[in-house]
Amino acid sequence: MSYGFSVYFGLDNTKEENIKLLKDAHELGFTRIFTSLHIPEANYEIFKMEVRDFFKLAKEYDMDIISDISPNTFKFLNLEDMDLGGLKDIGVKTIRIDFGYSEENIAKMSKNQYGIKIQLNASTITEEFLKNLDSYSPDYKNIDALHNFYPRVGTGISEESMINKNNLLKIRGIKPCAFVQSNNRKRSPLKDGLPTLEDHRGMLVREAANHLFALGNTSVFIGDSLPSFNELKDLSSLNPEVIELDIKVKNKDEITLRLLGEVYSARTDEARDAIRASESRLILKGDVIEPCNTVNKEFGDITIDNKGYLRYIGELQILKANQEKDSRTNVVASVLQKDFYLLKYIHGGKKFHFNIVEQ
Repeated sequence: MSYGFSVYFGLDNTKEENIKLLKDAHELGFTRIFTSLHIPEANYEIFKMEVRDFFKLAKEYDMDIISDISPNTFKFLNLEDMDLGGLKDIGVKTIRIDFGYSEENIAKMSKNQYGIKIQLNASTITEEFLKNLDSYSPDYKNIDALHNFYPRVGTGISEESMINKNNLLKIRGIKPCAFVQSNNRKRSPLKDGLPTLEDHRGMLVREAANHLFALGNTSVFIGDSLPSFNELKDLSSLNPEVIELDIKVKNKDEITLRLLGEVYSARTDEARDAIRASESRLILKGDVIEPCNTVNKEFGDITIDNKGYLRYIGELQILKANQEKDSRTNVVASVLQKDFYLLKYIHGGKKFHFNIVEQ
């Protein structure tokens, strides 16, 4: 799991802004950089001057530079077509195949001697393409996949499409990645954001990334030109392995707040009506939970069993169905409605935690 940002030379940012972005991202633990070396709107005179200086510093930071390539890319860099050694020399560690290469070419590049990784376009792959690729015996350990971003409003892919594409990739052990947009400086020329999912257009970086990780993506990139420091920080502080749920607390006693502050995993023997936390009873540490707010329970409510439930005391659940009140169960918080959709991803062993946004 990792985080990435994007840089577009000769477009929106000055050289100084791009270098500061690189330094800030590196300090926050970002390890991947996406860039494109064939942007029609870019000023190519500026482009050529900036690329090598930026790449040199990124190489010093040992960051994974991912570059969109096409046959024209090699010409631009004064390299022979498919000169992967030349790309490695300037700091490129991963090449994203955009267009112009056959399945045979891609399979051959996946077995290169330079240690360069190959990245597929996750949004456009098909079962037919992958079967054709299979026939050339590529090194799938050297391949991952990154979804497109979509500058035009209304053209981003659907969640259903992403899930279908990701499932095709995972069969072959290929890890999928995707983009979220920045709301700070959006990339030219349209400046409507660069998300992968249309649902994420205009959404906060952390919220959109949380969703992408829940969908099984292993890296999330900020697509736009100049994310704010807070956006970088929000993404880098997100745990990719844990689904974050924003909640409103109803019971603020010390024991309840302690239990709500833990990270949990959903039980593998999934209940019909609730997500049951595997660890909550084990971490109670002898504390006694008194009855409080034992009211009717609704979808999205978070409950903790009180001392009336005997050995079940401390059991934490997130309800997937309305239930009548029970004097043995405290309603301690509720998942905010905007995060209800995330509950369907919390199943069999999936980790989750709560972010208290209203008290």
